[in-house]
Amino acid sequence: MMKHAWDSYRRYAWGSNELRPVSKQGHSSNLFGSIKGATIVDALDTLYIMEMFEEFDAATDWVEKNLDFNVNAEISVFEVNIRFVGGLLSAYYLSGKEVFRQKAVELGEKLLPAFKTPTGIPWALLNLKSGVGRNWPWASGGSSILAEYGTLHLEFMHLSKLSGNPEFAQKVMNIRKVLNRLDKPQGLYPNYLNPNSGQWGQHHVSVGGLGDSFYEYLLKAWLMSDRNDEEGKKMYYDSLQAIETNLIRKSSSGLTYIAEWKGGLLEHKMGHLTCFAGGMIALGADGAASDRTGHQMELAAEIARTCHESYSRTALKLGPEAFRFDGGVEAIATRQNEKYFILRPEVIETYMYMWRFTHDPKYREWGWEAVQALEQHCKVEGGYSGIRDVYSSSPNHDDVQQSFYLAETLKYLYLLFSDDDHLPFDHWVFNTEAHPLPVIKKDRTETPNEVE
Repeated sequence: MMKHAWDSYRRYAWGSNELRPVSKQGHSSNLFGSIKGATIVDALDTLYIMEMFEEFDAATDWVEKNLDFNVNAEISVFEVNIRFVGGLLSAYYLSGKEVFRQKAVELGEKLLPAFKTPTGIPWALLNLKSGVGRNWPWASGGSSILAEYGTLHLEFMHLSKLSGNPEFAQKVMNIRKVLNRLDKPQGLYPNYLNPNSGQWGQHHVSVGGLGDSFYEYLLKAWLMSDRNDEEGKKMYYDSLQAIETNLIRKSSSGLTYIAEWKGGLLEHKMGHLTCFAGGMIALGADGAASDRTGHQMELAAEIARTCHESYSRTALKLGPEAFRFDGGVEAIATRQNEKYFILRPEVIETYMYMWRFTHDPKYREWGWEAVQALEQHCKVEGGYSGIRDVYSSSPNHDDVQQSFYLAETLKYLYLLFSDDDHLPFDHWVFNTEAHPLPVIKKDRTETPNEVE
């Protein structure tokens, strides 16, 4: 599958950000401004892990000669960080090639002006040439978004480690300071925070889009610090407790789901993005208080089951973008604009974590169901495409092969069917784009430096 996705990209869209597999041409999302090569950078570590070294060398060659960040265009700080900085860091740690370290640090430096706000909470959008930042015009009263400013921590800690410049680590630690002095409604973190006033915007809370990876990075910051980051640990387990109390519910037929919270009112909808939480909760279960570990593993398994149901209740056996639990409907999308599938990884990601922690064969069976559906319905002559309606038995392709299909979906599938010692969790932590970063071990002999 990786070979078909990669070869098609190379043949029809080489150097573009993404591939249009039906029309067989390049595609560029505005998230990357005029930076090029998103699929190449996102796929580097997957190629390496799958031992596709010829392809990896071609990708490395492109990065050396063509990857250029001197662009007069606005980029998404979050997307560029998780895909480009994350992809380059992993490629460096896996292959040891200096070009990846150098490019990661160069890009990291270009992202620093995003933090020039009164609070140090970064802007969502940044012009890489001028250093001028702003927020998404649709976000509550000019707010920054929790999942965006909260999903820089892992990469920036590694940028400080690799560059010797403590500024990257200081910027992300300051975000925590701002959050820790704010009142949390019911212990929850709203999705919107104003970077000028340092106050919350609308009191919307989600473990799906706009919130998701903030929680993931609290847990993973602690794990990546070799379990030394006690602040990250406390913030994670406290927020998980608040999520359980306020957001996690059971449907009438017994499916556990994570709802969205809007100023105290629940919307009984769960997004595909939220399905990552099964894997997250499983990953954190052994670090929880000993009387909570078993409970958290059960919760993770229940979320995995609900997300599997969202797949099995469609015509194509691929899950919708969002599914609902109301009016007698369970785990089904009821709105046309929520019925699409864009090759997202989160459900497969949760299967992979659940497999590693339980070795229950059903997770590999569920993963194999997804493989067969991807092959049957998403594979086209020119690559893999998303689908507009998973409830319609004749697939209508959206003509985009997302870079995260190669970075995440195929990597997590490969790891689901690999031995546990292939990227073991005690040595590697995956960023939210599935880029593995090494645990930063404390050097017992010297005084630990500021970052560590």
